[in-house]
Amino acid sequence: MAMGERTPLASVNAPASGRMAVAEAITNLLAAPIELTKVKLSANWMAACGEPGEDAALYDTVKAVGMELCPALGVSIPVGKDSLSMRTKWSDNGQAKSVTAPVSLIVTAFASIDDVRPTLTPQLITTEHGQSLDTSLILIDLGEGKRRMAGSMLAQVLGQFGNEVPDCDNPEMLKATVSAVNALRAQGKLLAYHDRGDGGLWATVCEMAFAGHTGVSLNVDMLVTEGDGISDSRADTGDSKNWAGQVGERRNELTLKALFNEELGVVLQVRTAERDAVMQTLREHGLSKHSHVIGKPNAKQQVEVWRDAKSVFAAPLEQLHKTWDDVSWRIARLRDNPVCADSEHAAMGLANDPGMHVQLSFDPKEDVSAPFIHLARPKVAILREQGVNSHVEMSYAMSLGGFDTFDVHMSDLQSGRARLGQFQGFVACGGFSYGDTLGAGEGWARSIMFNPQLAEQFAAFFGRTDTFSLGVCNGCQMLAALSPIIPGAQDWPKFTHNQSTRFEARLSMVEVLDSPSLFFAGMAGSRLPIAVSHGEGFADFSQRGNEARVKQAMRFVDHTGAPTEAYPLNPNGSPGGLTAVTTADGRFTAMMPHPERVFRNVQMSWTSGDKGEHSPWLRMFRNARKWVG
Repeated sequence: MAMGERTPLASVNAPASGRMAVAEAITNLLAAPIELTKVKLSANWMAACGEPGEDAALYDTVKAVGMELCPALGVSIPVGKDSLSMRTKWSDNGQAKSVTAPVSLIVTAFASIDDVRPTLTPQLITTEHGQSLDTSLILIDLGEGKRRMAGSMLAQVLGQFGNEVPDCDNPEMLKATVSAVNALRAQGKLLAYHDRGDGGLWATVCEMAFAGHTGVSLNVDMLVTEGDGISDSRADTGDSKNWAGQVGERRNELTLKALFNEELGVVLQVRTAERDAVMQTLREHGLSKHSHVIGKPNAKQQVEVWRDAKSVFAAPLEQLHKTWDDVSWRIARLRDNPVCADSEHAAMGLANDPGMHVQLSFDPKEDVSAPFIHLARPKVAILREQGVNSHVEMSYAMSLGGFDTFDVHMSDLQSGRARLGQFQGFVACGGFSYGDTLGAGEGWARSIMFNPQLAEQFAAFFGRTDTFSLGVCNGCQMLAALSPIIPGAQDWPKFTHNQSTRFEARLSMVEVLDSPSLFFAGMAGSRLPIAVSHGEGFADFSQRGNEARVKQAMRFVDHTGAPTEAYPLNPNGSPGGLTAVTTADGRFTAMMPHPERVFRNVQMSWTSGDKGEHSPWLRMFRNARKWVG
C-alpha cells in the first residue's frame, strides 16, 4: 500500500492536484512488483462545499480522477469517504475571519502481490558480494521536460507560489513506466528505487544518499536546455559580458528548476555495466526520450551538483542530513522529550556510523529442532486479550519451530472453554490490551490476579517443571506484572512509559546475552536487528524488581556493539539497554522487541541476509522445541 496527495496544487488547479495524488500513489507503490490492473484506490475527498467556486472545483476534480484518469490507467476506486465542510469561521475582536481549505484528495493505493521479495527501497547500494560496485542513477521524467514550479517546496520557501502546477498529462507514459520498471525488476537490473515528489529531484536523491550512507554526484546537463530562451547571438546585445551574465543567470535558474520541480518521475539505481541495456528496455517502452543518466554515488561523503563540467554545489552528507531533519527535530523538541530529540538529531548522518550489522555466534541454517520435529508437536497456547494484534505472526513462528498452536483468548480461560493445564507452553502476545487504557499489559495481568480461579490456574502452570512461557511487548508487560506468581521472576522490573514519551516503532540493534533463557540457547553474543513497537518499554526498577540481581537476556546496543541508553538506538531508555529478562531456570522469558515479526529476512526494513531465507530469529522458536525434547 502507498499514499499520494498534492493538496497545495488545488489552490491553483484542483483537477491537477487530484490527478497528481493518484499518480503519486502509483509511483510510490511501484517500489513493489505491482500489476496496475490489480491496484485499487481508496479516495478521501475533502472540500468546503458551499463556498464560492469550491463546488465546481470538487466536481471538476472528481470528474478528472473518476471518469478520465483512473479509467485511462485501468485502476478502480471501490471505496472512499468525504469530509465536505472544510472551513472554519470565527470572530476576532468583532472582526469576522474565516479559513477555507482547498479541495483535497488523499489517495491510498492497494495492490496484492505474489512475492514481496523483489520490493525495492530508496537505499543506494555501493557494494555487491563484498566488492565495491560501480552504479549509475537514471531519472524517468514523467513531466516530459516540463518544470512547472507552482506549489513546490522551493516556491514556498522563497515566499512565492506560482501559476502553473505539475500535472499528470500523459497517463500512457505512467503505464509504460510501471511496465518498464517491472520488466527491469524481473531482469534483476534494479538496485534501488525512489519516486520524485515533494522537494523534487534534489530531495529524492538526497534521501537515497541518506539511506545508503553514501555521497552522490549529480549532473544536470541533460536537464538544463542550452540557453532556453536566451539568444546565443551576442550581437543581440552587443555586449558579450552582459550576454554571458544573462545566460549564466538563466542557467542557474534552470538548474534550480531541474533540481526542485515536483513533476512526476522516478529515480532508478542500476549497475553501470548494465546501463545501456537498461536504457534499451526504457526505449522499448517508449521512455528513452525523457530518461536521463543523472549521476552516480561517490565515496566523498558529500552530495554535489555538476553542470558544464563544473561543480556548482557541494555539501557534506552529514550537514545535508541534519538540514533535512531540522524541522522534524524542532517539532520533536516541543512535542517529545527534548533530550531524546537532540540525541536523535545529533546522530543524523554521522560519517563514522558503521550502520546496522549482523554478527552471529551460531549458524542460522542449523535447525536444532530437527531431531524432535517428527516425534511430537507439543501444544502451545497463543494467548491474547482484547486489543492484542500479534497472535497470527506468533502462531506461525511457533508452528515453524515445531509446535501445534492454539488461539486462546482470555475469555476462553475465564469461561472454562480452555485451561492452561492443556498446554506445555504459552505465549502472551503484543498489541494494546484493553486499548492500553488500563495501563497496557498491566490491566491484562490484573484481570488474572484479581480473578481467584485464573490466578490459581496461572500459578499452577508456572509451578510445573515441564512448562515454559514467553511474553512479547504488551505480553512482556503482562508477564512482568505476574512476576509475584512466577518462580524466579521476583527481580523483574515494571515496564513503564518510554523516556521519549512517544510510541516507538523501529528496527533496532540488540545483543543476546549469556542467560539461562531456553529461547536464547546457543545465541549468546549475537548482535542483529529486531523490530520494536511499544510505548511502555522502559525497565523501571524504581517501582519493582532489582536491577543488580535480575537475569538479563537481551539489551539494546549501538552500531559498534556497545550497550546503550542513547536514543534512538535504545528506543525506550532502559538502564544498560535492558530489553529482555528471564528466570533462573530459563523457562520464563519476557522481552519488549518482536522476534515473531522478523523471523524472515524479508520482514526487516534492513537486512544483510538473503530475502528468501528465514532470519536468525527463527532460532528462538526452534530452541523452545528442542528444550521440550
